[in-house]
Amino acid sequence: MPLLSGDTNKKPWHELDSASVLAAFHVGPAAGLSEAEVNERLARHGANRLLEAKTESIWETFLEEIREPVILLLLVTGALYAVWGELADALTIFVVIFILVAVEVFNERRAKQAISALSKLAEPTTPILRGGRVAEARADEIVPGDILMLQAGRRVPADARLIEAFGLAADESSLTGESVSVSKDAAATLPGDTALAERTNMVHAGTTVVRGRATAVVVATGMATELGRVAGLAREVELPRTTLQKAMGQLSKYLAWIAIGFSILVPVLGVLIAGQPVRQMLLTGLSLAFSVIPEELPIIITMVLGLGAYRLAKEHAIVKRLQTVETLGGVTVIATDKTGTLTENRMEVSRLYPEPAAGRLLEIGVLCNDASNQDASAGGDPLDIALLRAARKAKIEPEALRRRWRMRNEFTFDNTRKRMSIVYEGTGLRVVVKGAPEAVLAGSLYHRVQDQETAMNDDERQAFLTAAEDMARAGLRVIGLSEKTVAFVPADAAQAESALTFVGLVGFVDPPRPGVAQAIADCRTAGIRPVMVTGDHPLTAAAVAREVGLAPGGRVVTGAELDTLSDAQLRDVIAAVSIYARTAPEHKLRIVRALHERGERVVVTGDGINDAPALAAADIGVAMGETGTDVARESADIVLADDDFATIVFAVHEGRVLFANLTKGVRYYLACKAALIAAALLPVLLGVPVPFAPVQIILMELFMDLAASAAFVAEPPEAGLMRRPPRDPASPFIDRAMVTSIFASAAGLLGAVSVAYLVTWYGTHELVRAQTMAFVTWLLGHVFLALNMRSEQEPLFRVALLANRVMVWWGVATVVCVLVMTSAPGIGALLKVIPLSGPQWMLAIGAAIAGTFWQEAGKLCSWRWRARTLADGSPA
Repeated sequence: MPLLSGDTNKKPWHELDSASVLAAFHVGPAAGLSEAEVNERLARHGANRLLEAKTESIWETFLEEIREPVILLLLVTGALYAVWGELADALTIFVVIFILVAVEVFNERRAKQAISALSKLAEPTTPILRGGRVAEARADEIVPGDILMLQAGRRVPADARLIEAFGLAADESSLTGESVSVSKDAAATLPGDTALAERTNMVHAGTTVVRGRATAVVVATGMATELGRVAGLAREVELPRTTLQKAMGQLSKYLAWIAIGFSILVPVLGVLIAGQPVRQMLLTGLSLAFSVIPEELPIIITMVLGLGAYRLAKEHAIVKRLQTVETLGGVTVIATDKTGTLTENRMEVSRLYPEPAAGRLLEIGVLCNDASNQDASAGGDPLDIALLRAARKAKIEPEALRRRWRMRNEFTFDNTRKRMSIVYEGTGLRVVVKGAPEAVLAGSLYHRVQDQETAMNDDERQAFLTAAEDMARAGLRVIGLSEKTVAFVPADAAQAESALTFVGLVGFVDPPRPGVAQAIADCRTAGIRPVMVTGDHPLTAAAVAREVGLAPGGRVVTGAELDTLSDAQLRDVIAAVSIYARTAPEHKLRIVRALHERGERVVVTGDGINDAPALAAADIGVAMGETGTDVARESADIVLADDDFATIVFAVHEGRVLFANLTKGVRYYLACKAALIAAALLPVLLGVPVPFAPVQIILMELFMDLAASAAFVAEPPEAGLMRRPPRDPASPFIDRAMVTSIFASAAGLLGAVSVAYLVTWYGTHELVRAQTMAFVTWLLGHVFLALNMRSEQEPLFRVALLANRVMVWWGVATVVCVLVMTSAPGIGALLKVIPLSGPQWMLAIGAAIAGTFWQEAGKLCSWRWRARTLADGSPA
């Protein structure tokens, strides 16, 4: 029977038993599909996505950019040149239009590709059965006929008919609106008209398994699912605009009106005061409008945030929402789990007591062990795996030891006995036991002293219990080990676990991740407070906190204590306490809310289903990528691919770098716009011609956009960035300090251009020469200004010049273009420039340096004052 194709969800799969559904898709429940079958079905049904985002071609993007109002404005300018007979000028403008649009297309597509790649990285995975093996597959790779291995906390990636289910229940509220989880029954067959919410033998895409496990065969993917049918009402999904993007959009509109006003004012004054030709002033006004309207601001921000998020993803921090990138720089508290985030989530043997019995303890640990090998991925209790690793380090080969001793019987661990025992046959019969120290000691009558069995008295028994308590207080997980030789195989656990010889204790630790202690120290330096919220024992939490430098010796508050506190009391407690143990997810949510009430901006980490509320309530929710559930990943803003606390701190650092670079780029961009308006207005008020030809104004926009949109994105972080306090997200992006810097920088560039232009004009009355001087001074000056604006506080000699290669290449390219334009007669004629004399070059270069590098004097004085203050031991 051929595989059903098309809208497979039209088939009432809930009517059929699981065997019939498996037969319809030609798949066996024990093997799953082969790779060849998967590829064939993927080609037939397409990727398992709700909406295939429309991918614009380069040509479509190019046409979209051409239709932008400012580009249309420039096209009108070129057309007027052509109509008025200035064909060379018109051709030059059209070439510049092509270059400008090409740059915008490149920037936009690069940002979109980064965000698209980011979305793919963030896609959840799901365990499936293929070729007889269980493997993790991306959700978009699932095809009809795949066998899903459903687990608690996992999101269902497609519509599927259950094959087997063990205590399975699913949260289907996202699809049906039913708030209560639905219990599932794989054996049920239902009438064809059964309502969606009552199809207990089916699971559906977008729902979540809340308990139990099951296997299921996929019957529909992508838009053929029930969720796809609902989602089909909307054909396009767009990323929400960030707060910063909205603010910049409003600012762009405000500045656009100012730009248009000056673009009208300058030509009118040029005609009325300076007596310039109407035609020339009209072209100048159109060119000014094109160059001054800040239409690129939202584009620059989108590109910076998108590329920044992609850069974070490559460092294992997958950012799902662009808003997160701007929020990162303002984080004040990181509330983190312990296991797997601060620690490696890998137990290792830390202490063997008594030390002379170490070899025998490890031998018993190998034999009384359910793990198949020391590889954690192969499965097994973490303590068992740690014992195998420790034995290998001690030159004890587990495989050789197990070959010498053959298992005859096993009495597994239970919570009543709190121990397990195994009977082996080798050179006689031997019973080995491990478990909770008090439980193993309770069954032990003897202990070993210098490798001899000796009756154990009460003081010796208490000494072992005291040693176990001391190890536990140090944060270790402790087990006791005993053994005995027997004449026959014990009939039951009681017989096997009595009259034992106690050998000693083994302490285990989950070691801190490398770099966590330094990351926590970096948090403190950056004004960020790390807080541990764990479900582990208070002693273990305190030990780990002590080892990584998180509130060493500080108070530990348990979840039970939190339950006794009012909200007001909790606000006081969280001001002083940074370690919380034996907590439930609802405690983490309370802590987050209390921190918010104190005005903190909070990062929260989580990995479980019940962590979702706290992740959603946090300013930034961070889910664990390796151990986290799909529910946690869906609720989070960032997914850590490596579950490492140091990655969170790195993400905060990168967030600060991105925001700082964005600030520098926007500040430079607006300073250049303001300087251009003022440079065009000042000569007109003095009754002299405008200092730039229209084609020069258009060309200046090209160079300026390249710097603002690309060069500052690549700027490395300034020294001391993580020693500054967190940014207040409530403060305006363009604050008083930034406005002051914009106008100060614009005034310097205005002064440089005006001096070069007016000195040449009044000295020669040659308009082309004076405009050449203004044009060259502007191009050189705005490169020098960009170099000065690379750093807010550090003088330029303290910043590695070649660290920002993008800016270096852009600066070199600008200087080369200046030399070519002023020395090549053909190009010069098109751009209305002529060769300059030596003194004129000196004037242009000197004015450009003086008009921009004056800022370096202020930064140098400030830097020397800070250095002197630090040398004196006073706070800077």
